[in-house]
Amino acid sequence: MSGAEGRGEQSYRDAGVDYAVLDAGKRLAVQAALATSVHLERRGGKVLEASRGESAFVFQLADQTLALVLEGLGTKSIIARAVAEEGENHFDAVAYDTVAAILNDLCCVGARPLVVNAYFATGRPEWFDHSDWLEQLIGGWFNACVDAGCTWGGGESPTLPELVDGEEIELAGSAVGAIPDGREPILGQNLAAGDEIVLVASSGLHANGASLARLIARDLDAGYATPLPSGTAFGESLLRPSHLYSPLVDALLDAELPVTYMSHLTGHGLLKLMRPSHDLTYRISQLLPVPEVLEFLVVQAAMEPRVAYSTFNMGHGFAIYCADQSGARVVECAATKGLQAIVAGRVETGPRRVMIEPLDIEFDSDELRLR
Repeated sequence: MSGAEGRGEQSYRDAGVDYAVLDAGKRLAVQAALATSVHLERRGGKVLEASRGESAFVFQLADQTLALVLEGLGTKSIIARAVAEEGENHFDAVAYDTVAAILNDLCCVGARPLVVNAYFATGRPEWFDHSDWLEQLIGGWFNACVDAGCTWGGGESPTLPELVDGEEIELAGSAVGAIPDGREPILGQNLAAGDEIVLVASSGLHANGASLARLIARDLDAGYATPLPSGTAFGESLLRPSHLYSPLVDALLDAELPVTYMSHLTGHGLLKLMRPSHDLTYRISQLLPVPEVLEFLVVQAAMEPRVAYSTFNMGHGFAIYCADQSGARVVECAATKGLQAIVAGRVETGPRRVMIEPLDIEFDSDELRLR
């Protein structure tokens, strides 16, 4: 195995992903989108402008409040293809990951998923000649829809030569969900100092950081076949399916727990704890264990903790903010869904920032600007 010794720190930017540039583009797009709200009003609907910049777009039509999401898997399917060529087919896992990436964003606003559509783009139609790959892909997408209790509506499968590499498949999709009758969408309107922060465990990489993982794999003598300390292959660990959090959110809604905000901890890592635009401080006093594959990535990339926790989820896939003294019940709900969770911290008065006390790390407001 090629070690990290002598190698400089590698970042997501080194792998071709620069969030500062991407977020600036998103903010520009949101500003342009604001001017289109009038068109929905002309058709009898209403945009909930507070949802701009949140994980899902929320709007009202007639007596229904709906949420809409479009999301992609990123480059994790490249890892699946490379591992499949070595004899291990995990296309079911990346299909499941894609649905999870979509629905984990959708449920953040308190929406129950209704319909998911798929987008399978290839560089060559011959990709679909791999019948075993396709069978696993469809099975994984189907299983995620079943687990989330939603309908697979359809989708699109274009062939895009030159735009998509001929050996690869790009996975993405969209979803529509409904806010339960009699409830408001959860957009942080009730978030306040004193709220508890519950962190729910991830299964590993999830759908963020695959580009950096691929960069690291190139430097390993055995590539994706490199064994981790547990003996599990690096590639297999990277492809472990993401947790699907929408069933947990369903349980929280059913229990009528006082949830004030939710954040899907993907890109930006624990910076996403300050996704709300509020001037509040998010103090974390306890962390979940770091999954083996993420610990391996951090060592191989020679990452300092500050960079690691603002790049990967580091074992934390979802954050639930809730009223004081209700965090323990949220943790109990997570356990009924087979998810590990802890009451990790609190919301406090103060400037917008994240303070991770066990690591003596502080993230300031300017480090996450999504609006």
